[in-house]
Amino acid sequence: MDLFNSPTFSHHVETLMQKNRVPGLSIAIVQGDQVKSAGYGSASIEAQEPCTPDTLFDIASSSKSLTAAAIALLIEDINFPEVQYDSIMSELLPDDFVMSDELHTDTVTVDDLLGHHTGMPGHDDSYMGVRATKPDDAQSITRNLRNLAVAAPPRTQYIYCNMMYTVLTHLIEAKSGQEFGKFLQERIFCPLGMTSSSLQPEGAKAKGHDRRLAKGHIWDKKSTSYREFEAVGCPEGQGAGSVISSANDFIKYLKALIDRNGPISEDVYQGLTRPRSKRSANHRQRKAGIDCLFYTAGMDLYWQDEHKVLGHSGDITGFGSRFVFLPDLKFGAVVMGNSSGTNSVAAQLFREFIEIVIKSHTRWQPLSAISNRDVHTKPPEVREKPKSESQSHPGGMVKTNGGKGKDQKEDTSTIVGSSATLQRNVTLQEYAGDYWNPGYRNMKVEIRDNGLFIDATDRSMGFTARLKHKRGQTVYDAHVRDAFETGDEVLRTEFMIEDGSVVKMGMDLESLVGDLIWFDKADNKQ
Repeated sequence: MDLFNSPTFSHHVETLMQKNRVPGLSIAIVQGDQVKSAGYGSASIEAQEPCTPDTLFDIASSSKSLTAAAIALLIEDINFPEVQYDSIMSELLPDDFVMSDELHTDTVTVDDLLGHHTGMPGHDDSYMGVRATKPDDAQSITRNLRNLAVAAPPRTQYIYCNMMYTVLTHLIEAKSGQEFGKFLQERIFCPLGMTSSSLQPEGAKAKGHDRRLAKGHIWDKKSTSYREFEAVGCPEGQGAGSVISSANDFIKYLKALIDRNGPISEDVYQGLTRPRSKRSANHRQRKAGIDCLFYTAGMDLYWQDEHKVLGHSGDITGFGSRFVFLPDLKFGAVVMGNSSGTNSVAAQLFREFIEIVIKSHTRWQPLSAISNRDVHTKPPEVREKPKSESQSHPGGMVKTNGGKGKDQKEDTSTIVGSSATLQRNVTLQEYAGDYWNPGYRNMKVEIRDNGLFIDATDRSMGFTARLKHKRGQTVYDAHVRDAFETGDEVLRTEFMIEDGSVVKMGMDLESLVGDLIWFDKADNKQ
């Protein structure tokens, strides 16, 4: 375990950080009863604050494991006998949990939410953030399910859905009478000595941890420098993300999982690690001999050389995290960083860690062997680009919309409002106005710079979009930028015209439902 004292390993980590644009990184490892940790780089470049194992990060979707653990503890609590893994959600929350059809409402269980097995797609652009006139919370997210289309019958497909983990926190709050953050504090953080962990950046600040919070960073190619910002609160995304923790704190949770200690009893552990849904492995995983992966409860599961490997990653704008543990080998590791490149670094390190740990199983060799071996100091083959189904956004979650925004060439000769479009019957002003969808609420189309523009920064995963005319009077491409003015997603957008008036707008905000999300124009007189 003298890994972190090795100049070779430190150089390896710093090289990976540089190649993947990660300013600061924290790593903690548990092997048997030994725990070691280290920090690299800067928690804040502007303040020249060094990154340590006690630096606090927004761990994004790695939070889901803690949400699942909280549910497992609620199930174990004799005061709530009605809450079981196979309990029907609409029976536990009869007023709030209503989905868009009777089949889902009457059959979806707690287990289905934990395993992303409900048939509900992400609908990530449907929930309103702290900038909205009426921000969402866990209850309003739950009550809005009835307005959102499903993509598959229950228990037929793995479909990742952030919202359902927020719904689970509403269940915890409704049954326990405690705010989710307090439940985590009393049931998990305090018993495990995770004194630095909290829910939301505001929770960390309330503990007096302001100076320990890492700043998020985005690499700006034009200026060849980092843009720096504070972690963003995301109450509408609690449970799906928004836990603030450090490597030194989170490794205590991993050790409890490995040892079945403290609040993590054998029953809790079995509930958390039981496979619930299945998906195919990607190309790199298949090359490593992994045929498929399972989702348990807030964790992925696969087997490598007959050893169970469990873990999860978190990725939002400016932050990343990943953890892994092999329970039978008593090994676990967590990596946290302050840019979206963190997971590329963590993935490389974890491949190396797991290879060594498995090889040393038959002939005992401590993990410190990596400090003396020929580590991969050359840069990774290619930095992993964000996948369309896993795009980073501020606020604690990863955007899960799948398959939208395919590469399309801009047709700048037909931008609406230009002289090339004057022959069209409908004027530019007639497209402008408020559009309403019960699940996605209001979407306002404005005129800016002689073109159509949408400002949707009131969403949790806020964005802006410039609509560029594609063909006819109805078909447009929405060129989307996130709240940090990054990204180049293109969404198919259509308008419906009746009797010379624009009456509807459809946007490809959730491709898994097989149709555009349609908004009714609120005022057809504009």
